[in-house]
Amino acid sequence: MNTKAIIHFDGEGALINRNIHGHFAEHLGRCIYEGIWVGEDSEIPNNKGIRNDVLQALKELEIPVLRWPGGCFADEYHWKDGIGPREGRKRMVNTHWGGVVENNHFGTHEFFLLCELIGAEPYVNGNVGSGTVQEMQEWVEYITFDGESPMADLRRKNGQDKSWSLTYFGVGNENWGCGGNMRPEYYADLYRQFQTYVRNYGENNIYKIACGPNGDNYYWTEVLMREATPFMDALTLHHYTIPGPSWQEKGSAINFTEDEWNKTIERALYMEELVTKHSTIMDKYDPEKKVALIVDEWGTWFDVEPGTNPGFLYQQNTIRDALVAGVTLNIFHNHSDRVQMANIAQTVNVLQAMVLTEGDQMLLTPTYHVFDMYKVHKDAVSIQVQENSENQDLHISASKNQKGEVHLSICHYGIKEAADFELELRGWQNAPTQATGTILTADSMNKHNTFENPEVVKPSTLEGINFSEEKVSVTIPPMSVVVLKIN
Repeated sequence: MNTKAIIHFDGEGALINRNIHGHFAEHLGRCIYEGIWVGEDSEIPNNKGIRNDVLQALKELEIPVLRWPGGCFADEYHWKDGIGPREGRKRMVNTHWGGVVENNHFGTHEFFLLCELIGAEPYVNGNVGSGTVQEMQEWVEYITFDGESPMADLRRKNGQDKSWSLTYFGVGNENWGCGGNMRPEYYADLYRQFQTYVRNYGENNIYKIACGPNGDNYYWTEVLMREATPFMDALTLHHYTIPGPSWQEKGSAINFTEDEWNKTIERALYMEELVTKHSTIMDKYDPEKKVALIVDEWGTWFDVEPGTNPGFLYQQNTIRDALVAGVTLNIFHNHSDRVQMANIAQTVNVLQAMVLTEGDQMLLTPTYHVFDMYKVHKDAVSIQVQENSENQDLHISASKNQKGEVHLSICHYGIKEAADFELELRGWQNAPTQATGTILTADSMNKHNTFENPEVVKPSTLEGINFSEEKVSVTIPPMSVVVLKIN
């Protein structure tokens, strides 16, 4: 199958906000506890309680922004339970995720330490569902106020003298569901009330994020934009890729058929329609695109691994997950005029995770490698790619960085046939002279990394790239994610 594409060097779009490559860590299953936090007394090597191997992996990924503490957990989380001496912190039941005891040993101070160690911007999600206006107001004061006040004094008493910098703050989560089962009209009023007391202290400027729709609930977007546009900086969207017919039958993460592969890709590509239609509604109320669309929960959701706690949402991660990550990030790149942040769910041991841990062992997933390969697009300018294709199994995005280097990310989600890809270069002032590439692929659709064989799926150099007469051509095997660099 042949694919011909034309890239116009001067066909520049919007800047690809680095936060599109953001992540999400919820108090869910073994994401925080065991995955990130093991405690200072653990035999697993750690830095002030945060395990070193995960820390190093996340640091190398250059995560731009990290969302916490949930998810559904956020709307039953009371932040004062997670500060002060750990032995005295309140123990609670994590009712959403497994009914296990949450000891609150990982709280505000530990989260900001994690962000500092990996170099990520913190994104804190406040509690509207079961919290109060005062509680939310005091959390922001505790984190960001540097003067004399009850909350600033409490923070100092707990060992943090200087306030932290906090930009991204979510006012509620999934308030159409686990965050209170609200109607959009009711939540819009609550949002307007709660956000009033999310104050800016000193030079800290909060970027206020409203709870947006679930999937194709366009009515929710219509109401929120109509009622609250002047009070928000962003509206969220959640969409999970679920190939099965129902929540009870989502399908296996590793034992799946070709039909399930195709259904998974189809559901991932549905993000294009969701972003387009929600953006169209937002354009009606915000034609200058001052309000961003943030997809702060996305990724694959399969049946949990047999033998694990059903409430922990632990699943393996194959080359299929890598393709979902690739096409989804491509969609965000191509809509970078409206999409300013996205947070894959989740960082460790939950759903489409970056890394998996078992005791003192850790492995990198195929999804981790896609995020690592795609780092080149951060803060680059999106470029249009014009396709003339016989092959409907390729998905592409492109960008140009400040050095003038162009990167193309190409996902070939076909299962059987290789694709002959030819790219025509137009509009270059100085003709490029070379093209190199990296590929992530596998010889069967359920290949994945295990603790016994952690490097079954890993990136390698893409061979066979031909460069001549301002054209680049290469054969791309099926089930592959490729990043080409042209300079």
